[in-house]
Amino acid sequence: MEFFCYHRDRPGSLPLREELLEAHWSYMDRYAKELIARGPAFSEDGETLLGSVHIVDLPDPAAARAFAFDEPNYQAGAYRDVLLRRWRNVLGRTMWDFPGGRTGGDRYLVIGLGAGEAVDLDVPSGRQDELIAYGPLLSDDGAAWLGTAALVRAPDADAARAVLTAGRYADIEVYAWEFGGRR
Repeated sequence: MEFFCYHRDRPGSLPLREELLEAHWSYMDRYAKELIARGPAFSEDGETLLGSVHIVDLPDPAAARAFAFDEPNYQAGAYRDVLLRRWRNVLGRTMWDFPGGRTGGDRYLVIGLGAGEAVDLDVPSGRQDELIAYGPLLSDDGAAWLGTAALVRAPDADAARAVLTAGRYADIEVYAWEFGGRR
């Protein structure tokens, strides 16, 4: 089962995050084979760290909750909240398989929070080369659509937002994002 996990930073937690960087990376190293994508999200200016995305393939919702809440930054109080949802890997690949590579162009995290009938269940036509990760957010049992999450290469935030169908979500959040992991 695939899960989308977005840890949102608590304001002012950057010094704590920096202190725990090695602990965070060591924790994620334990999940190297299960990770589909990972990386930090930033404010519009691309400078202020807002959180961390981890898309991971784990056996069940209990394992996903353990992954999200045992993470060192969460345990130390660096995060204000966690968005954890089942997710379906529509592209069938990891971020490391993205043909565009780790660099070149701006990257964004796009989260569409569901409202009503499911939309954007399949890869958007003509956007395959821009998508790093893409899929619906689902309830724990996988039966209910709760939204869509994507990592996308785009020229700007508006172009990234356009990967989702306008007017069909309660809210669409867009953040600057970059490939994560050890440098």
